[in-house]
Amino acid sequence: MADPARAARLAQRIKVVVAEALRKAVKDERAEAITITDARVTNDLQHATVYYTVLGDAAAQEGAREVLDAKKGILRRELGRNLTIRLTPTLEFVADEVPVNASHVEDLLRQARARDEEVARLAERARPAGDPDPYRKPENRDEDDVEHESEFDDVDVDAE
Repeated sequence: MADPARAARLAQRIKVVVAEALRKAVKDERAEAITITDARVTNDLQHATVYYTVLGDAAAQEGAREVLDAKKGILRRELGRNLTIRLTPTLEFVADEVPVNASHVEDLLRQARARDEEVARLAERARPAGDPDPYRKPENRDEDDVEHESEFDDVDVDAE
């Protein structure tokens, strides 16, 4: 088994090599819209998973998937030429869902901000349901009562 740090370095190199090979070696205009976002390699360096995104609609995404599946051999050959390892890893291409998930999160945050603004508008006109100040306050005492009170007024001295 290889060192995990070596596998991570190899994954970064695979990402760069595959992106360059898509640009130079693959002669298909559908490959121009493909962006390689990440690559991961197993610890034994035998299998690489390459993540990609595609600019465009569902038809462009389907075309990109077809190109990657059809040109997998060419990309692996280019990978073998540019890597200095004994065995060239097999390639698997996976559509990266991070941009889709990020846009969904952005939509949710936009909705939450709109609801917060609505609650703030309602709070500006709101009044308390009971008294304006619902907390208890100490009763007003006369100054004479306060001077003559002590801590020991309740203690019975003759009890012994």
